[in-house]
This record gives sequence, structure tokens and C-alpha cells, in this order.
Amino acid sequence: MPSVCHPIAPHKKLTLPEWYVSSLMLDRALDAILRRVRKLDRAHDIPYLAGYSLDGKTIYIDRHLPKVFAFHGREIEVDRYLILHEEVEKTLIDQLGLHYLHAHQIATRAEQAAIRADRINWHDYDRFMQKYVKRIGDERLTKVPADLDLKPYRDEHDLDVLRRIETALDKGRMPYAIREKGVRASVHALERETRAKPAATVRKGKLVKAARPKRKAAVRRARRGKSLKGARSAG
Repeated sequence: MPSVCHPIAPHKKLTLPEWYVSSLMLDRALDAILRRVRKLDRAHDIPYLAGYSLDGKTIYIDRHLPKVFAFHGREIEVDRYLILHEEVEKTLIDQLGLHYLHAHQIATRAEQAAIRADRINWHDYDRFMQKYVKRIGDERLTKVPADLDLKPYRDEHDLDVLRRIETALDKGRMPYAIREKGVRASVHALERETRAKPAATVRKGKLVKAARPKRKAAVRRARRGKSLKGARSAG
């Protein structure tokens, strides 16, 4: 039996040219992306609710997130929208070399468009998601995938998440040999970067970087110069 070309989107003929904005065409495009996913994993803890493996072959969705949310009497399956987001984001990072934050912004817009095309209020959907992001962020990570791509957490400079992943590593909750180097290297790099950046202060409503401390030798020379100047003035 041949596979269905778009199992969720209805089989209707488009009444507008294909270059027009079309909810039906977007639904079919989403179906096409879902068919390309090799593996969906819902058995692990994922700090940002969803993520992907290093090779992009596995999409991870946090095990605590419900598969559906209620919206005006409808039960909305959320996996398809998260998969769309993660697939778009990973492709932009790997194929175009985009920074995570840039890829995430584009992926979020694609997710938003898909939600609205299915006549779902974006704010209700986002509120539902944010509720579980907060809960997951407050709990300990106990099951982290061995091949989880850490780029989102590194690019976000999320040292707290990386440290919690490192703690899970230390307690044997994830394969030590596989992820030890990547996790620890990311934590140490961010710690060095944090220490290297001078503290910022606010002066008259403007953000100003604090001056770097002078070297001791320079301070001593400055003090010596002031003393000599004072002696000359007194003479």
C-alpha cells in the first residue's frame, strides 16, 4: 500500500497559486517534515523542553510534557509543532552555520505560523509550553540523552543548565565516556569567559563596563609621581 503524501492535511485542491500564503500548504509542508524524522524520543529530561541529537537524527521532547493540551474543546497534539521547531532550528545551524539564537528565532516563527494555520491561539499554546519549561527548569536532571546537542545551552551562555548536566554526569545518570569531554569543556569555557568579562555598572541610566583594575606596578608609579610633584611644589 503506498504511503500517504500528507497524512494530516486534508486532500483538497488549492484554490490559490502555490506562492500565496496558504494554511493548507503549510500543513502539508509540516507533514513532509514529520515524515523525515528518523526517531522521536520522549524518555529523557531536556532542559529547554525539546532538543536534538548531535547528528540531527533524533528529536528529543521532555518526558514530563503532556502530549496534548486542551484548547476550546479540542485536544491539540503538541509534538508535531515542537518537531517542526527543532528540525528547522537544527537545519539552519548545521547547513547555514547560524548562531543558535538566530536559528531559534526563525524556528519559533515557523512554529507560530503552523499553530495559527491550525486555528490555535498562539498565546494560549505558548502559555501552556512556558508552564512546563519553568517546572522542568526547577527540577534536577536525572535522565540526559548521551548525544544531546549542547550548542543551544552554550550559545545561550546557560551555565546553570550545563552545570546541572555535569552534576548528572558525575552521579552516573548519563554515559560518562561519551559526554564527559563535551559537557566539561562547555562548562569550563563559559566559566573562563564569565571570569574574563569585567563587571558592568549603570551610570546615569547608561550601561558602562567597569574599568579593569590597574596593575600594581602602574599604581606604584602613579603614587610615586604624585609624591615627587608634591615635593617640587613645596620647594
